[in-house]
Amino acid sequence: MPRFRFRRLLAATALAAGLALPVAAPAQVRLKDIVTIEGVRGNQLVGYGLVIGLQGTGDQLRNNPFTQQSLTAMLERMGVNVADQRVQTRNTAAVIVTATLPPFARQGTPMDVTVSSLGDARSLNGGTLVATPLMGADGEAYAVAQGPVVVGGFAAAGQAQSVSSGVTTAGRVPSGGLVEREVPHAMRDLDNVRLALRAPDFTTALRIEEVVNAKFGPGSAQALDLGTVQLRVPPAFRDRLPFLMAQVENLTVRPETPARVVVDERTGTIVVGADVRVDPVAITHGNLVIRITETPQVSQPNPFSNGETTVVPRTNIEVDDQRGRRLAVLPRANTLQSLVNGLNALGLAPRDLIAVLNALKASGALHAELTFI
Repeated sequence: MPRFRFRRLLAATALAAGLALPVAAPAQVRLKDIVTIEGVRGNQLVGYGLVIGLQGTGDQLRNNPFTQQSLTAMLERMGVNVADQRVQTRNTAAVIVTATLPPFARQGTPMDVTVSSLGDARSLNGGTLVATPLMGADGEAYAVAQGPVVVGGFAAAGQAQSVSSGVTTAGRVPSGGLVEREVPHAMRDLDNVRLALRAPDFTTALRIEEVVNAKFGPGSAQALDLGTVQLRVPPAFRDRLPFLMAQVENLTVRPETPARVVVDERTGTIVVGADVRVDPVAITHGNLVIRITETPQVSQPNPFSNGETTVVPRTNIEVDDQRGRRLAVLPRANTLQSLVNGLNALGLAPRDLIAVLNALKASGALHAELTFI
């Protein structure tokens, strides 16, 4: 059989058993895809505001006093005194506004914000967010958000039926936030730059050190631990650090991936890493299957009798404990292909295979990390 046909058949067999099978070796990836620069990060912002213009789907003011207080305070700032009035509008909703301030964002930089209902509003569809300051962890306002709210879900209801899809009490304001305060960060004053691995690993850190030293000379990079590589800024790049980082982040390296089996019990999905190994073991797995079938019958009385027509229940119960299943031998699996072939030979469904993987891990035959999500 041609090699490419064998790989297609193997991948199809793995997918049928719920296994995701990589058929190629780990490729070279750019450093920008596996590391982050220490100190170059976003900052989370949060604010409290009001969404107006709703079609009767806002908060009930009598049940949400904070919405009424916010509405009254906003109107008073605009010269409208409603302190002694009883406002009954349903077109306003109190919301929490969240956003992430991008690194090195300058004044006037737009950004997307997320709006989430705080009260009992039924929908934010068609609403407009009123100017809301967004504050950081230090209590300072770094941005202001305002604009129409875009809601992904919808809801429609009648007297006897209702239809809904998605979430209507949360939405986004595209480019609705404007940066008002900048976060100071001077990269030109740095003598060393630290690269933080997204997936910490000693082997990957040493490979990054070797690649950077091969590009910029010995001693340019040093792996401090499994998650950090320190880069010494050469004197020629002191005033051109962005140019240096552009060259560093485009260097390629082959990351080391741990032997891991990821299991999602809710969907029955199993993902097996390429470095997973299994020792020879004998496996038997059987399920107790109980089938209950209801076949009610109608009992009809004879003509001109005093009886009544009744429904007589009839229940049929079948029990199958699969006693005919024999003991299966799983041979040593030194490659991912042999492991998938051995597991598929057991003829188990994905959810039964999860139980077998648990037993293999407990017996010590499975040499991999078993992770449940």
